[in-house]
Amino acid sequence: MKDGTPVTFRPIRPEDEPMMIKFHETLSDRSVYMRYLHPMLLSQRVTHERLSRICFVDYEREIALVAEANDPHTGERRIAAVGRLSKLHGTNDANSTMLVNDAFQNRGLGKELLRQLLEVGRAEKLSRIRATIAPDNIAMQRVCTTLGFQLTKAPDSLMVNAVIEL
Repeated sequence: MKDGTPVTFRPIRPEDEPMMIKFHETLSDRSVYMRYLHPMLLSQRVTHERLSRICFVDYEREIALVAEANDPHTGERRIAAVGRLSKLHGTNDANSTMLVNDAFQNRGLGKELLRQLLEVGRAEKLSRIRATIAPDNIAMQRVCTTLGFQLTKAPDSLMVNAVIEL
């Protein structure tokens, strides 16, 4: 990261479920809203059924990466961010989503995670990657613009659409 903190990017694994619970326990309501575009209770986010779907990936349809870093207080490995490309049925496009833990925001991690997802998309020979961003998520809009996404207002909502041609 910008401050020199080492981070490991890797595909998510089924055994990451306990670390994903800890990840969700430390997220602010604002970060949750920016990712899911609506409030979502912790109890909803950490159900076994939901996390098992998130951690056990069908790589024919989606790719999920986690960014691991050491917790500055305990030294334990923890998930600092999660990003996902979900292929859109019948197209050669994918939707991108990501969520960075509050303790790791504003340190370049989101930008690098998105850069990693773009590399995966290129390796998978995707045509384009799309994202839907809340209008007040200026940081994510800035990251997307920096990496070459074109931003437009969604015609039927307040959301911002980001698209990059690969």
